[in-house]
Amino acid sequence: MKKQKKRMRRYPVSNIQNHFPKFTITTLGCKVNQSESDAMAHQLKDSGWYPIDPKETADLCIINTCTVTQKASMQSRQAVRKAIRSNPGARIIVTGCYAQTEPDEIDKIAGIHHIIGHADKFKIPDIVLSKEKGPYPHLIRQNILSEHNFEQSPAATSGNRTRPFLKIQDGCDSFCTYCIVPYARGRSRSMLIENVLENIKQLKKTGYHEVVLTGVHLGAYGLDLSPKTGLTELLNRICESNPIDRVRLSSIEPHELTDDLIQLVAKADIFCHHFHIPLQSGDDLILKKMHRPYTRSLFRNQIIKINELLPDAAIGVDTLIGFPGETEKAFENTYSLINELPITYLHVFPFSARKGTPASSYPQQVDSKTIKARCKKMRSLGHVKRKDFYKKFTGKTVEILIEDKRDRSTGLLKGITSNYIPVRVNGNDNLKNTRVQVRINRVKSDNNVFGTLY
Repeated sequence: MKKQKKRMRRYPVSNIQNHFPKFTITTLGCKVNQSESDAMAHQLKDSGWYPIDPKETADLCIINTCTVTQKASMQSRQAVRKAIRSNPGARIIVTGCYAQTEPDEIDKIAGIHHIIGHADKFKIPDIVLSKEKGPYPHLIRQNILSEHNFEQSPAATSGNRTRPFLKIQDGCDSFCTYCIVPYARGRSRSMLIENVLENIKQLKKTGYHEVVLTGVHLGAYGLDLSPKTGLTELLNRICESNPIDRVRLSSIEPHELTDDLIQLVAKADIFCHHFHIPLQSGDDLILKKMHRPYTRSLFRNQIIKINELLPDAAIGVDTLIGFPGETEKAFENTYSLINELPITYLHVFPFSARKGTPASSYPQQVDSKTIKARCKKMRSLGHVKRKDFYKKFTGKTVEILIEDKRDRSTGLLKGITSNYIPVRVNGNDNLKNTRVQVRINRVKSDNNVFGTLY
């Protein structure tokens, strides 16, 4: 941090010793960030702080940032500026991946009190209660690549979701050539199996019916533990202990989605019939340049195996469009691979050159106009795929877990099936956070699904 920028900066801080200190947390990015925001909220509530609606004025604003793309970094800066404008006198804390990788960029925004890296984000309650004075901002940031221990955070019992995220793994050792995440999150680190089981049990006791297991590189779970274990071993232990009604898995790499794991999900009722798999590219040459350790053939085989064992399973896929050297033929290889397979939905990301990653300086950069057109074509395919999948269940009876919040556009209750179909139904509020049977009646052109209580 440049000293000359710090010399005269002093910002007003509200009196945090009042009886009702209020806070908001703005979260950008992935499920891991959302899980950590829930944990921070849990800590702050235990310390006497009160969460408020973002429309109200807070005493403390935390912005949990993302930097996976240039757009995410821009949105993080926008969120910081909005918090400063909307909450005059509030203490402003910026944390998350953008705070870890680009603190100097955040330092350019006047009005911030603390920039906190990943290693210290769960110390925020202590930081805001400290007596430290300006000049601001204070930078608290460790070398995340030297971090070897999993940061045990509180179970996500204070979030606004009916299906809380439980972070069981952090960091990544893959260093794909386009990805900033290892530099933001550090090396792969895992929660102990016994701690995972205990956290899930606590979530069940609190009243939750489903938990989403999440991580930066979930398929690498347990490889850093001693003795070494793995994700399938963890899922077997969960299956044996049966600690909650439903367990959903977040993203798993194609080569880590093993036959044993697929078979376990197929035979055990506790696991949701839902897989999310980051393909990125369906072209073998591009995959090699990305440093992705699998081929299009392996990906195809795993998708077919899932569909054979679990024909009702939702299969989501990530694609990264416009990687340097992606020719029209390479893009068509990705498009055709997805088109021919029983894939349910797509997350389509345009390539974004991230400073410090090898791909940012690769030759044959694809122009933004071409990337935009290819993304549009891929998203259109994703829309069709999703509709085809949803329509397969028209007229069928399914179980949904009703969420705590009604659908904003219709006012109806909304619930999620095991295989990730959001269904809107008419019903009373006493059905919230319960599992009910519904009959799917129709799928609208915008892919909204409607049903009736069975």
